[in-house]
Amino acid sequence: MIVSVKALSGRLRTIAAGVRLWFAPERIRSEGDTPDYRFSLANERTFLAWLRTALALVGGGFAVAQFLPDLHRTLRVSMALVLLLGGALCAVRAVDHWARCEVAMRRGEDLPVSRFPAWLAVGLTVVALVMVVAVAVGWADR
Repeated sequence: MIVSVKALSGRLRTIAAGVRLWFAPERIRSEGDTPDYRFSLANERTFLAWLRTALALVGGGFAVAQFLPDLHRTLRVSMALVLLLGGALCAVRAVDHWARCEVAMRRGEDLPVSRFPAWLAVGLTVVALVMVVAVAVGWADR
């Protein structure tokens, strides 16, 4: 699939506008009508839950790197990097989803959907299965 420069430029502008929105919540207030505050607070709690998940993934990445020293270094570092990257992506996804949901609520639109939770679950399942096999078999540098 060939993407035109104009389409790519438009997509980059859309992404940049979304990122600017993260740091300028007052701009969100200019969208539509103020929703019931309970919905905004629920959106914020969901955001915080995603941040806790991100923090757990980062902690898990460091735990794998530090507490599984008997595993082959490449395997250990790979699993740690997947968890750390997952944590970073989860944190970015959290703020993006919060802003998109807040705008959708103010506009009276359906809340945005995302495939991220499914991909996160699949990635964690793969890492967990590799860890189970690696710990059970005891793959080491020896």
